[in-house]
Amino acid sequence: MKYKFCQSCGMPLAEDVLGTNADGTQVEEYYKYCFKDGAYIDDYAMEEMAEFCSQFVSDYNHKTGLRLNRCQFKEFLMQFYPTLKRWNT
Repeated sequence: MKYKFCQSCGMPLAEDVLGTNADGTQVEEYYKYCFKDGAYIDDYAMEEMAEFCSQFVSDYNHKTGLRLNRCQFKEFLMQFYPTLKRWNT
């Protein structure tokens, strides 16, 4: 199964977890815990974001069918983030 991924944290997106624009409409490319009211919620550097998100490896594994440990997931995120909109600057 293919997923759309948050363009900030890289987690799989679903309609119930979408972020919002400044006008309150949903943004289809960001997770609600990353992007709210038209702005990023946290001012993480890329490595800080990967460290924070690595704690959710079991959620990621469950949604994607992978079996990564926390260290492998962080390494994966550090390779994946440069392809995402927030980090591809």
